[in-house]
Amino acid sequence: MYRPGLNDLDAVIAIARRGSFRSAALELGMSTTALSNAIAKLEASIGVRLFNRTTRSVSLTDAGRLFVEQVSPALQAIHGAMETVRSQQTTPSGTLRINAFATAAREILSPLVLEYLRRYPEVHIDIVTEGRLIDIVAEGFDLGVRMAGLIPTDMISVSLGRPQRYAVVGSPDYFERHAIPRVPPDLLNHRCIRVRLPNGALYRWQFAKGGQTAQIDVGGPITLDEVAVARTAVLEGIGLGFFLEQDVRADIEAGRLVRVLEDWTEPFDGLCLYYPGRRNPSAAFKAFVDLARELSANSRS
Repeated sequence: MYRPGLNDLDAVIAIARRGSFRSAALELGMSTTALSNAIAKLEASIGVRLFNRTTRSVSLTDAGRLFVEQVSPALQAIHGAMETVRSQQTTPSGTLRINAFATAAREILSPLVLEYLRRYPEVHIDIVTEGRLIDIVAEGFDLGVRMAGLIPTDMISVSLGRPQRYAVVGSPDYFERHAIPRVPPDLLNHRCIRVRLPNGALYRWQFAKGGQTAQIDVGGPITLDEVAVARTAVLEGIGLGFFLEQDVRADIEAGRLVRVLEDWTEPFDGLCLYYPGRRNPSAAFKAFVDLARELSANSRS
């Protein structure tokens, strides 16, 4: 007789939370087909459908909603017990799931993540990159990495110790056709690549110099929400772009892009690792946070 396992129940919760078999499969580290088959087998064993499926959406049936309401507290208790036991480990092992935007993932890969894996080879790290801001607890992540100002107030944060700067850049071709802006308001006379934030709002370019600040609601021919695509548009001479310095440093050094308004882009608090308070963090989790604090302290000394 088929008996559903813990992984099957986790799969139901993941699909209900994500509203998508594909997204849940990515979270669980399995194929969509394998996940679909597992749910079909579970539904057959209990004799009811848990999900309504269409080509475009997935939703819980009434029975599925009741099932999730009944199972979720028990699963939380089981995972809590497992976490308590893991906290007694002396050697870090298991999996850590980290959510970050793409630039942040590149920034923490070395030295933090790679150094951690060298020290603790029995741990697997799963990094998911996405632009949108999420609830890392609800989405099943252990840790998140964001800019300091974007971290929820109920989270514990660890500065990663690297101040950040923005850079306003344009292609040499663009500046052959347009004057160089000298102060932020000059940008209102330029074609700029507009940036859409994860919450859907359009980003106002932020500037500071000697106690003066400015926010410029730039205009331009295109609005984008992905750094790599915006960089391409700027390289092609479509307009000026506003990036984190590290995303375009190589282009500036190679002469592919020209930096302007540098005196108006002062350093600011950079990336932070963040996480919820936990009673019994695993050895792997504690070791990762400890290493982040160690590297942050070293970078500031």
